[in-house]
Amino acid sequence: MYRKLPLRRQLLALGAAAAMAMPLAALAQAQHDGSAAKPLRVVLIPADGGTEDGTKKDFQPIFSAMEQATGLKFDLKVGQSYAAVVEAMCNGAADIAWYGPASYLQAKGRGCAELLALAVNRGESVYYSGVFARAGSGIEKLADLRGKRVALGDINSTSSFNVPVAMMIEDGLNPARDLGVINMAGTHANVLKALSEGLVDAGGASFDSFEKAVNAKAIDPSKVKVIAKSAPIPYPPLAIHPKVDPAIKAKLRQAFNNVDKLPGISKDQIRGYGGGRVDGYTAEVSEADMAKAGKMFELVTDQVKQDIVKKASSR
Repeated sequence: MYRKLPLRRQLLALGAAAAMAMPLAALAQAQHDGSAAKPLRVVLIPADGGTEDGTKKDFQPIFSAMEQATGLKFDLKVGQSYAAVVEAMCNGAADIAWYGPASYLQAKGRGCAELLALAVNRGESVYYSGVFARAGSGIEKLADLRGKRVALGDINSTSSFNVPVAMMIEDGLNPARDLGVINMAGTHANVLKALSEGLVDAGGASFDSFEKAVNAKAIDPSKVKVIAKSAPIPYPPLAIHPKVDPAIKAKLRQAFNNVDKLPGISKDQIRGYGGGRVDGYTAEVSEADMAKAGKMFELVTDQVKQDIVKKASSR
């Protein structure tokens, strides 16, 4: 029988395996200084269903170029889940992390993250979430999701869970009550795969992920339609632990502001969310803008999340 747990305990459980794998001494140590003996530990969210090696490959050129420019050393790892990345940062096992906006705000709320940099593409640092439906499903708008099979991503994902759910609630839907079946697919890629294979009628994912799936011919765009598109969302941010030395923070911010001009990296190697090419990064970031973005999913309370997880587990 499903036993309703406080969401914080659910999130801790999701990250427990990764956290337990780290030596207790590592969890308790001070933030690293970027020396060869104590490289800055970078933990990345497992984005868009990509492999651990693939996600590291996307970001390694940026940090290799920054090593050349700043003399700082980095150790890159990929977390097993969004929650595991939050826990690594808040347990002192990471100095820098790449989050989705919702995960970042969780870590910021616990006092263990501040903004470091955002990707920039075509002069903007935003992306979009959406709800997509199969052509021929009879779904034209969010209200038509009643009784339908819907796929969502990781419970801590901004654009494959929190924003799609918030858009449903704003439109008068109670996802746990009104949707026919909820499939917690885990990643954007899995949501879109379930949609393309006809396993669900609709799903929540980012437009970046949708474009990536179309380009990879993993989904036929003629068989899928957009039924809702979100307001702009700040790109998934790179964040740094507040206890990292201020001089190191300043050096990193300067390097990110100029990453497209650093030696040792080509423009094609500058990657962002889901491995997509971006023009560069900016350290001119606003905590107020990120907090404003958080208003988009304030409707997605702990209770809403628990009810959705319960509904999904009852299939």
